[in-house]
Amino acid sequence: MAGCSDINNSADSASTSSANSQEQVINFSNSLKVNYQLISNIADENCNAQRAEGNCFLVELSFTPEQDFTSSDWAIYYSQINPVQSDASDEFDISHVNGDLHKITPTENFKGFVAGQTYTLPYRVDFWTLSETDALPNYIFKADGAPAQVITSTQTVINEETGLEEYPFVSDFSSVEKHFKRTPSDQTKWATSEYLFERNSKNSAATNQLNSSLIPTPQSLKVIDAKQSVNLAQGINVEVNGIATGGLNAAFARLAKFGVKQNDNGIKLVITKSANISPLPGSYQLSIAPDLISIDAFDDAGAFYALQSISGLISLDDKALPTLEVIDAPHYQFRGLLVDVARNFHSKQFILDLMEQMAAYKLNKLHLHLGDDEGWRLEIKDLPELTELSSKRCFDLQEESCLLPQLGAGVDPTSKVNGYYSIEDYKQILQFASARHIQVIPSLDMPGHSRSSIVAMKARYNRLMAAGDEIGAKQYLLHDENDKTVYSSVQYYNDNTINACMESSYDFVAKVMDEVKAMHVDAGQPLTRYHIGADETAGAWVESPVCKEFLANNDQGITKAEQLGSYFIERVAKILSDRNIETAGWNDGMMHTNADNMPKVVQANSWGVLSWEGHKAAHELANRNWEVVVSTPDVTYFDFPYEADPKEHGYYWAIRHSNTEKLFQFMPDNLPVHAEIWLDREDKPFIADDSVKISEDGVIESGPLATGNKFVGIQGQLWSENTRNDNLAEYKIFPRLFSLAERAWHKADWSVDYKYSGDIYNQESNNFTKDMRTARDQQWANFANVISNKELAKLDKAEIFYRIPTVGAKVIAGELHINNSFTGLPLEYRVAQGEWQQWTKPVKVNGEVEVRARSIDLKRAGRSLFLNK
Repeated sequence: MAGCSDINNSADSASTSSANSQEQVINFSNSLKVNYQLISNIADENCNAQRAEGNCFLVELSFTPEQDFTSSDWAIYYSQINPVQSDASDEFDISHVNGDLHKITPTENFKGFVAGQTYTLPYRVDFWTLSETDALPNYIFKADGAPAQVITSTQTVINEETGLEEYPFVSDFSSVEKHFKRTPSDQTKWATSEYLFERNSKNSAATNQLNSSLIPTPQSLKVIDAKQSVNLAQGINVEVNGIATGGLNAAFARLAKFGVKQNDNGIKLVITKSANISPLPGSYQLSIAPDLISIDAFDDAGAFYALQSISGLISLDDKALPTLEVIDAPHYQFRGLLVDVARNFHSKQFILDLMEQMAAYKLNKLHLHLGDDEGWRLEIKDLPELTELSSKRCFDLQEESCLLPQLGAGVDPTSKVNGYYSIEDYKQILQFASARHIQVIPSLDMPGHSRSSIVAMKARYNRLMAAGDEIGAKQYLLHDENDKTVYSSVQYYNDNTINACMESSYDFVAKVMDEVKAMHVDAGQPLTRYHIGADETAGAWVESPVCKEFLANNDQGITKAEQLGSYFIERVAKILSDRNIETAGWNDGMMHTNADNMPKVVQANSWGVLSWEGHKAAHELANRNWEVVVSTPDVTYFDFPYEADPKEHGYYWAIRHSNTEKLFQFMPDNLPVHAEIWLDREDKPFIADDSVKISEDGVIESGPLATGNKFVGIQGQLWSENTRNDNLAEYKIFPRLFSLAERAWHKADWSVDYKYSGDIYNQESNNFTKDMRTARDQQWANFANVISNKELAKLDKAEIFYRIPTVGAKVIAGELHINNSFTGLPLEYRVAQGEWQQWTKPVKVNGEVEVRARSIDLKRAGRSLFLNK
């Protein structure tokens, strides 16, 4: 009995010790104050000259505990977008785990945390940091065998007035020279209220009438009689001839939401399929007369878009329209938007709400990015690990239950950054899309950006091997466990590339494609195009025994590891072709393929930065007679900031500011001409050389588009590395989506025609004339008038979380003047942190002034700016 008593006492003691340790860890994590402070972006002699082109920035992390913690058995895991070069601390070390995940541990000099004392950790990081949201949240404290805990002070908060996610543990970026500039010669201007005031003051005054203005702009809109009013509040009495009514229901529903409902006493609306108009899919003619509205459409989509145009013409508070005629057809057949739900998940409802708005403004392609390093978001029959494991990020360093907590994911596998679409969810998305004439193009990135699938198939391998099923375990394996290659991907992973030499890799692709194709068939939207990614493959495979054997023994002339990326893409394209699925991919990976080994129809998304000669890849691929979709980061990457301001969310590797007006200015048919009107990522002029370049041996290295070659479309991109919730996703998309739709549907009359003979473009070449600029700026003023005084109210009604612009302000002769890029939004100001007051005209102020705009429905405030701050 004594022995039993000793054992029980020992167990109780261990249990109590563990409980105390766990409670201590929780309390310490809840009370530890962490502060992230950028010291300087200015590179100095302490930067590693062999990395990041000699650029680095200096950060100081500080830790202030409210209670003692004497143990040295702890680590803090956190996300730092770029790799740490070095630290300058005797008490702490930083090591790289994988991707953006880093680990802080104590050195032997660390004697424990003492309550009230502040501990600092200075360290240098590759490149620069220009946004406060670069400092990703949810630092994880792991100690003493207790469960990992998120340090409470590193969590984000939602601002009650703006609804935006904020990072309270990050100190303000306040210095122009040390914090705002990328390099000492950076010419970018901080988008202060004073800067915005001067910029907004140069805008033209709108001259258009709202009830005869439409987004996107039609080919032709002619007002017959502005004084003759047709009031659609009476409803519509619909007759349809030759058009499938099921394809119109979503458009009728939008009209009904705006107060235009179907009834027998409404104005007659006749919809007819017609061969006597433009033969382009989506074309239509619309006539509004006092006693009849008539729509002649080339196809079902054209009839749908004509109804959406009626919704676009009316205002929520005014259903009266003049008599008018519209003749319309799309400029591009591919009018797309990519949404990345892999890095951070976005809900099915977000996708449905987004497609509702896409359809309203005549966008017709949803590129759904479902798989990347940080997550796999689509259920695949018979491969449960893809979603049971790889749809989640939490704290499991062995990755048996979830992926590593990249991108500041924290420890909670049920958080909103995690999740996936079930097979039924995906079919519902497809059906919703079909009802709105939207094609869903799925993407599960490969061979690079594939860590989520690699980890999942490794877990599947382990599960089946434990069950004694070696053949099944190896069936879909994506990595060579004996591969000793050391590489780093663009996002700093060392294990994210599918092995191109293993037959199981291609069996996996085939299995996934068969299952995705089956979902599309069941949903009634056949899978006709699939985006394989194909971009940014790192220098993998060189030490893979499987690849060494393949390189030595294949009969296809492949002898170098550098050739394996294109080999992979060509084989996957063949897998797709065998299933009657067209191949799409990003330009950098696709360019390395042999065109003779690729299908006849190939989509290539061209994402070259214009100031880095990005037009050349687009031209080269179009000259292969491939379908090039313009995806230029300078204006179509919606994860970039609207304005140059450290508090704006977004990445900025290609450009610092990319707002709705800049996308409106885009001339996608003529990429190099933008060297005349735009600047590079440091707001410096650049040259775009589109002349023919011939090598010494007479080979054309680059040159203009072949005569008559054109791009097939344009696509906006929302990448989601730091877009952590649905509201922020909508904030980044809207109102930029209006300009995306405009440039996709309508070719502006002020745009510069492309020179097939080639040319060199710069700030002095003057192909974009003064008259073109004047016409563009006037049309932007009219376009912005429609957005602010008609379309934003519709977004409010749909509960879309659009960005409310930061406003311009200036004190002139003691009076506060405010202006805004969208003139219809309510404006407010306050002095010395007092109560917010409505601003309608110049007013006397004295003290610290803060200004902002509100949403049309007044439910939300935009981010405020201080004057002279």
